[in-house]
Amino acid sequence: MDRLFTPWRYDYLVSDKAAGGCIFCEAYAAGADRERLIVFRGRTHFVILNRFPYNNAHLMIVPHRHLADLTEATAEERHELMDLSARALAVLRSTYHAQGFNIGCNLGTIAGAGIAGHYHLHVVPRWEGDTNFMTVTAGTRVIPEDLDRSWERLREAFRAPEGS
Repeated sequence: MDRLFTPWRYDYLVSDKAAGGCIFCEAYAAGADRERLIVFRGRTHFVILNRFPYNNAHLMIVPHRHLADLTEATAEERHELMDLSARALAVLRSTYHAQGFNIGCNLGTIAGAGIAGHYHLHVVPRWEGDTNFMTVTAGTRVIPEDLDRSWERLREAFRAPEGS
């Protein structure tokens, strides 16, 4: 059996998620946006960088309320989720020149949700050739930009008026 050691994931495994807390609720309540990687706060949802990204600038759109499923969301919450999804696409296109996207929710543990009690929409920017030799031969993603730099760039882009 091949093994790939990823010590950087250890923090995730022993995080509040493993202890039973909700990392999204705690991030939202903390008010420390830079530390918690929140790039934008909307009326009903916030946009946060994934601390363990699949690609550079991997975002998640998360409701303020602790909701396990989209069916629990109000019409206003569902509306803002879609508005923020479109805004995230525009921001990632203009800031990172993303050429495509993977967007989706894993609802429920059986569907692969790592945080099953608090739904979140992943927005993963893609570029031609982003599946490089490391991914193919070692199953390892190379993330070229530090999360702090990604936070700075995205925070600024989300602050800009829409359509600019």
